Amino acid sequence: MKYSLLLLPLALAACSPAPSSDTPAAPPAAATAAAPAAPAAPSSTAATTGTVDAALLGRYHWQLNEATGSDGKRIDALFARPDKPVQLDFADGRVSVSNTCNHMGGGYRIEGDRLQVESMMHTLMACSEPGVSALDGAIGDRLQGHPKLSLHDAGDAPRLSLLTDGGDTLVFTGQPTAETRYGGPGVTEFLEVAAKTAPCSHPLIPDKQCLQVRERKYDEHGLAVGKPGEWQPLYQDIEGYTHEDGVRNVLRVKRYAIKNPPADAPSSALVLDMVVESETTKH
Repeated sequence: MKYSLLLLPLALAACSPAPSSDTPAAPPAAATAAAPAAPAAPSSTAATTGTVDAALLGRYHWQLNEATGSDGKRIDALFARPDKPVQLDFADGRVSVSNTCNHMGGGYRIEGDRLQVESMMHTLMACSEPGVSALDGAIGDRLQGHPKLSLHDAGDAPRLSLLTDGGDTLVFTGQPTAETRYGGPGVTEFLEVAAKTAPCSHPLIPDKQCLQVRERKYDEHGLAVGKPGEWQPLYQDIEGYTHEDGVRNVLRVKRYAIKNPPADAPSSALVLDMVVESETTKH
């Protein structure tokens, strides 16, 4: 089975605010796309008035930690994926939502203590679990209800709170982005990962199995160009990627330079940005 996921900036060209469906995904976006897995280029610039630091918002992935209604009870509908909490990312004047059924996003601005989110667009994927399918509306409606926003910079664990007019309180905990952790922007690359790992020589890990990867290139229309690079073992992990035996993937990754790496350690880190294409191969 082979499928491709929407890549940006082409992703939202096939998106609409309509309910999710089984519409096939579009081809991958151009290799020049560098933003994390987020909706297309900004349509507006975030304007901040009041005490909220928009720059601080952009330095973290905001993962939903608590959600209570006006009655003080937990809003279970927002925790349909307990292993993957709803996540907000603020970048280039847009807020993107992940770990829902679909990737969603829209332009945003901050007016006083209110978060103003434009009409949100999303990818067109169907989810079999009703609770996961309902996540899109559960979080989207609350974000577009112009909630009050407060940001508490507590060092390593900043907290972002949203209070809706209906009395719902959502609390997000900040996790540093790769740019924050590595101290600068990364370089976007596309890597094809073979379905099978292979033995590779490692001075510290006997019988190590390495991913087999090769470089891929795409043009501005999202079409593959050139001849793929040679297969070679990858002696390091890709942050955020878990390999499944028998599944070939094309990944969009960001490569970050590591300052003063330890001896025998890689000089750069690879961080998963998006799975572009996935295919289950025959054994």
